[in-house]
Amino acid sequence: MPFQIRSMGIYLVVDTSVGLILMWDKKTSIFIKLSPSFQGHVCGLCGNYDGNGNNDFTTRSQSVVGNVLEFANSWKVSSSCPNANRTKDPCTANPYRKAWAQKQCSIITSGVFAKCHSQVEPNEYYQACVDDACACDTGGDCECFCTAVAAYAQACNELDICIAWRTPSICPLFCDYYNPQGECEWHYQPCGAPCMKTCNNPSGKCLHELRGLEGKHNHAYLILLIKS
Repeated sequence: MPFQIRSMGIYLVVDTSVGLILMWDKKTSIFIKLSPSFQGHVCGLCGNYDGNGNNDFTTRSQSVVGNVLEFANSWKVSSSCPNANRTKDPCTANPYRKAWAQKQCSIITSGVFAKCHSQVEPNEYYQACVDDACACDTGGDCECFCTAVAAYAQACNELDICIAWRTPSICPLFCDYYNPQGECEWHYQPCGAPCMKTCNNPSGKCLHELRGLEGKHNHAYLILLIKS
């Protein structure tokens, strides 16, 4: 199965010829993307990709259930593996973090993302952000919060809704560090080009184009791509 590995913005992308794409932000988020040809032909923990979210909790025995643990445990690879048990709500386990998490994550439901709210429902992402921010109580506080917000921003980007949400005080990305001395080649872009020339992809050709991945982009390569 031919595949291509490339860096795009903050993501490491594994792109395969069969239409399976993995995107990892090199931290705590991983995205799995499938081409439309897989629609209705997959199953498991990521759902069946039939466009109906109501039947995503389909067990191995093809029963649609409402209990997330029943659903997850049905897909164990080995019966010798112990069942997953419900964990305590992270904000209940770490109540001192709840107010901070809610305040920080409110950026998702705020005016910053207003133009995306009607296209990508924000409340589910907000709650996931709060849970992640409460759970990170042993370091990496900002990383958990930032990757949760970035996940919502990426969902907006994929619908061509570009949100410049990062600031010097909120999850900044300092691209200047990567610039050669006396030159200014690397710039942050909230929505980069779908395919770019990079050191590990000098041809600038991609198996599949990906919409607006944010991160550090080389300005010299970008100009070259636009001119071509």
